[in-house]
Amino acid sequence: MKAMPHQSHPEVRVLHSLRVRGCVDTHLVADACVMEVPEAEEWLVHLESSGNARYRDGRMSGWMLTAEGRDRGEMLLATELDEAGCRDEVHSAYQEFLSVNHGFLELCTDWQLRAPADDPAGEKVINDHSDPDHDAAVVSRLVEVNEVVQPISAELATLLQRFDGYGRRFGDALERVMAGDHDWFTKPMIESYHTVWFELHENFLATLGIPRASEAQAT
Repeated sequence: MKAMPHQSHPEVRVLHSLRVRGCVDTHLVADACVMEVPEAEEWLVHLESSGNARYRDGRMSGWMLTAEGRDRGEMLLATELDEAGCRDEVHSAYQEFLSVNHGFLELCTDWQLRAPADDPAGEKVINDHSDPDHDAAVVSRLVEVNEVVQPISAELATLLQRFDGYGRRFGDALERVMAGDHDWFTKPMIESYHTVWFELHENFLATLGIPRASEAQAT
């Protein structure tokens, strides 16, 4: 019988949701952690009192990690990964993800910019989505990327429960893009394909304890 995915402690889930999602409100933390809002709020207040989280007021208000919270989260994630015994499997999935990461970022650029129709070799301009052939070609490449990332997402979900949902979220965003909703490719602040991609990337880095800067230097 296949083992069930490892279930993270509530503190790990809340800290991690703040790490991968940035500045978020209580309801989004609850959704990400699969817990009721009062429980999420209780944990957030606890983390605030211990100096691991803070609430920011203003135009972009919400809960966010402190430096101490980031350090504690990384320590708890490392412990969890060793206890779950799946470090090698997660690292292997991360390497597969990296194999298509650069291509996906280029794909996002091609969605946002394109060469003028009357000067294919000219300087790229903002893509106003008036060229259906260009958009169709880019979406076709996104479908190919999705075919790679879906098995990665499925494998991760069998290892650590907090990785569950990425495959569905990628699929939902792709479906909207293919239906003609341009925002769901790269627009920030919604569950666009790029938003979910960035979050999964950050999840890998946090889980494996890899600084983003050192990854950039290595690649």
